[in-house]
Amino acid sequence: MLGVDMPAKMNVPFFNYPRVYTDERDQLLKIFDEVGQRGAFILQQDLRDFETALAQYTGSKHAIGVGNATDGLEFGWMSIGLRPGDEVIFCSHTMLATAAAIKTAGGTPIPVELADDNLIDLDAVEDAINPRTVGIMPTQLNGRTCDMERLMNIAQRHRLFVVEDAAQALGSRFKGKHAGTFGHASAISFFPAKVLGSLGDGGAVLTNDAGIFDRSFQLHDHGRDVEGEVRSWGRNSRLDNLQAAILHFRLKSYDQVITRRRAVAAIYQARLGDLEELQLPPAPDANPDHFDVYQNYELQADRRDELKEHLKANGIGTLVQWGGKAVHQWERLGFLVKLPKVERFFRRCIMLPMNMFVSNEEVHYVCDQVRSFYRT
Repeated sequence: MLGVDMPAKMNVPFFNYPRVYTDERDQLLKIFDEVGQRGAFILQQDLRDFETALAQYTGSKHAIGVGNATDGLEFGWMSIGLRPGDEVIFCSHTMLATAAAIKTAGGTPIPVELADDNLIDLDAVEDAINPRTVGIMPTQLNGRTCDMERLMNIAQRHRLFVVEDAAQALGSRFKGKHAGTFGHASAISFFPAKVLGSLGDGGAVLTNDAGIFDRSFQLHDHGRDVEGEVRSWGRNSRLDNLQAAILHFRLKSYDQVITRRRAVAAIYQARLGDLEELQLPPAPDANPDHFDVYQNYELQADRRDELKEHLKANGIGTLVQWGGKAVHQWERLGFLVKLPKVERFFRRCIMLPMNMFVSNEEVHYVCDQVRSFYRT
């Protein structure tokens, strides 16, 4: 438009995967060499050191490095001992792995609605409880922890187990307590694009329960306990020692990473918060009970698909997560329920770039383009 100075076109990828390696190349090569020189590849001291540091960081009694977060979620429910017919409630706004972990462990996943902050609707949880219900599985999504005080009160009142899907929420807190430490067990993901990412798949189980720790430990290492004695049938899901060494190195600067992500979220809030066409996630200072780490910046937008194309045409990468469907919308999985709030969300949701590699200039460019779409 005449009289409007538009910014020069930039290239802002949704996530720049090569920089997971190149930004710390020298330090990573040093770790590769040091671990390789010792031949320390499986179940070595680097893994034990990282598990100790992770437990201390989160305030959990036990941490077990596993092959991926999906395995970790399965181990939580398998350790509890789900039986056929046991129902576990979860929010359908999540990755398939959340429900799949319940199913694989022998239970039946029961999807429910999301709340205004896009996490599990606790009113819907209470409505879904019946004599077959044995547990609740909240997803601490996009780096935010739900109201775990109320959720745990519901669980205790009905004598239900709680396993947290905290894959996206390492460092996130509710009333000062870390995601993944409220329930009986939880799982964290170290997928490369996570806030704390490795150079491949990886995850961890957190628990304060000695029995769940013992059983999960056996499950992740061929049925062997911490002393190496075979106690049961298990699988092979061990976090590689090299990945553990990398994660331990990155954990030392993790709080700086969180601070930066919260700063990016604050810019998005300041620049886009007045657009009535958008529904933004809660701002960093919106509620003192919540400390969000912004694994993702997921919002709802009018004319979502058109906005996505406009941003793409201007060099900006975005993502509509999980193929644009909630778990219950994958028809071949057999769900029959209708969840209007979740379904409306997936017609409108889109993620903007949110990572350590995006600069303030790039964030402002993204905001300029979003505003130009709705205002010109």
